[in-house]
Amino acid sequence: MFTMPLGDRAQLRSLEPWQAQEFLSHMDRARDTVDPWIPWASLSTDGDSATATLQRYADRAALDTGRIYGIWLDSTLVGGVMFTRFDSASGVCEIGCWLERAAEGRGLVTRACRALIDWAFRTRGMSRVEWWVAAGNTRSVDVAQRLGMTREGVLRRRSAHRGVRHDSEVWSVLSEEWPCPGEASEAPEAGVKAELDRLMAVFVGAFTNTGGNRPDLDVIRDVFIPQGRIISNVGGKPVIYDLDAFIEPRQKMLTDGTLTEFSEWEVSESTEILGSIAHRFSRYRKSGIHHGEAFQGSGHKTTQFLRTPAGWRIASLAWDDVAATTTA
Repeated sequence: MFTMPLGDRAQLRSLEPWQAQEFLSHMDRARDTVDPWIPWASLSTDGDSATATLQRYADRAALDTGRIYGIWLDSTLVGGVMFTRFDSASGVCEIGCWLERAAEGRGLVTRACRALIDWAFRTRGMSRVEWWVAAGNTRSVDVAQRLGMTREGVLRRRSAHRGVRHDSEVWSVLSEEWPCPGEASEAPEAGVKAELDRLMAVFVGAFTNTGGNRPDLDVIRDVFIPQGRIISNVGGKPVIYDLDAFIEPRQKMLTDGTLTEFSEWEVSESTEILGSIAHRFSRYRKSGIHHGEAFQGSGHKTTQFLRTPAGWRIASLAWDDVAATTTA
């Protein structure tokens, strides 16, 4: 059977019809978090329907139009990733993911999705990988950002769940944008790297207010040491903030209508871990509407981490923006 280690005692494996009972038990644990986002979660409610769900993907795999894989943590099925659509003729495919709460915060989905994207580009020669996500599914948006995808637009009221219409966001990454082997630094100890990924995702995700979400920047205090510093070096003019000075004006701007539909995401990163200290260099992109005018931008971040008695925390972060551009 196909098996790929994901680190942190986890594995990625094919998920097949004969595993329907295990899949159903997993769905029973994960249904409340999966059901709003993946339609077949509500369709797999007993042995027969769970088997039918997995059989549909087995049939798609036979036709080379889709595939499904499970994520096992300590020998327990806790989530998975899938090609919901795979069109080798056009060179376009779509991936998706799900995870139960017990396995969150470990970076498992991001690592599993990277494996699928890498296979699609390098082995199958695909040109474009898409990621469709319901607006408001912030955890899924965070994964798209960590994968270096670009948010291309919003399809208004595209899907329905329990009688409520939802907007859908479209993200993608192209083959020429995907890192070549060796471009990124080799992952050090997988558990530490996953924790640093999580800290960075919490920081970047704190600013997101797309789809009517109300951000709470106080979560930044959870990932920084209390004495942490955040530095803007835009234009080579350093402005140094403590946590209070940084959070308060941005919380106001993101909730009073000044800055709406805003999100920011890492495009690439290089992380080094040396004992109880670590450093990360990142490229990022951002987009939003400022005073009614849509814009896009990009820039660079340098982040320093410390291992403390409470776990890994960010000690300092500095950024430099590339000039933002307005969009029609």
